[in-house]
Amino acid sequence: MKFAMEEQTLVRLGQRTQSESEDLGTLVRALVESAEPLEGVFNGQAKARFNEFKGKTDEIATALNNALHGIVGSISGQNRAFATASEEGAAAHDAAQGSADFSGEAVLARISGQAGA
Repeated sequence: MKFAMEEQTLVRLGQRTQSESEDLGTLVRALVESAEPLEGVFNGQAKARFNEFKGKTDEIATALNNALHGIVGSISGQNRAFATASEEGAAAHDAAQGSADFSGEAVLARISGQAGA
C-alpha cells in the first residue's frame, strides 16, 4: 500500500477545521434562536429539555469549539511530525549517499560480482 500526501494537506485541513469550529458555535446559537418561535408549543418534558438546551447554548457552543480546537492542535502536531520525519529521512539519505562509492571501477566490480554469482 502506498500513502501519498501533498505537503500542505494538513495545513489546509487545520485551517478549514479552525474556521469551521468558529462557525459551529454560531450555528448552535442560531439553532436556538430559530427554534424560539416553537418554545410556546412545547409542554412538559419537551419544554424542560428545550429550556435546558437553551440555557446551556453558550456552554455547548464553547465545548464544541474547544473540541475542534483540540483537533486543530492535533492536526498541527501531525503536520510537524510529518515534516520532521521528511527532513530526517532526507538527511539520512544524503548522509548515506555521501558515503557511497560511485567510482567507475568500484561500481563495475560490484556489478560484475553480482552478474557472476
